[in-house]
Amino acid sequence: MTPASYHLHNAIEVPFRPSNSKVRIPLTQFQQTRYELTGRAALVTGAGGGIGRAAAITLAQAGAIIGVHYYTDAEGARETLAEIERVGSRGVLLPGDLTLEADANRVVDDFVAETGRLDILFNNAGNPLTRSSIEKCPTDLWMQAFQVNVHSAFLITRRAIPHLKRASGHASIINNLSLSVQTGGSGGAGPYAAAKGALQVFTRTLSRELAPDVRANCIMPGVVETRHHEIFSTPEKMEDYRRQTPLGRNSASDEIAQAVLFLASDASSFMTGGVIDLNGGRFLR
Repeated sequence: MTPASYHLHNAIEVPFRPSNSKVRIPLTQFQQTRYELTGRAALVTGAGGGIGRAAAITLAQAGAIIGVHYYTDAEGARETLAEIERVGSRGVLLPGDLTLEADANRVVDDFVAETGRLDILFNNAGNPLTRSSIEKCPTDLWMQAFQVNVHSAFLITRRAIPHLKRASGHASIINNLSLSVQTGGSGGAGPYAAAKGALQVFTRTLSRELAPDVRANCIMPGVVETRHHEIFSTPEKMEDYRRQTPLGRNSASDEIAQAVLFLASDASSFMTGGVIDLNGGRFLR
């Protein structure tokens, strides 16, 4: 994967479509300042692949030091770290099961011990686990869906808040939702959808409680061409998604990462409690 390259003092290269073609957009001095993250520290959970990896690399290209959290995918996290270093930034590997309070606390503490600060938290880690209708959903699966997708974000965010409050008004929390919040979790994704819906409300609560020191927003991706859908969707289903999307395709992780950069940076300085939809027009509010 070769993400977009940020040359913040001249221009940026951004993906035009998920291909090798790119469009070069000149930046004004105002835009350079607004997207610049040099000197800031960003913790990305679930950074071993997919959206997490793309976001980690994109934030690194904008100048941030990156906390590369992972749980089971150590190899993927090391690859993410190598990409961060390749673009000239610095990263810290942070293993841990974020559903455990001790691990969540340690991930934050170790990152802050290394960097001396925490400015950006991207709660990306999450997992549908398996598919089940609500009628047949085992209690254990329901509880685990909330543990993995909501409780983990609560634990790490709670530990991060005191550090974020010291970021001089530049702090940002970004939570990764799912299109299932809008669809209700079709095809047995109801427990996952319910958990992600709770994460959205959690974000709104944070936006009220932490303003004006810390902003909190969400991204809501549609179907993204990642390993997630290799596991949870068939090739036929992925083609159906493409046909149902007005833009005629599913998205790439790098495209989602652009929205994460926007919310992490001062470019979104007057946005909190909001959601950015990234579904190619498939669902409209």
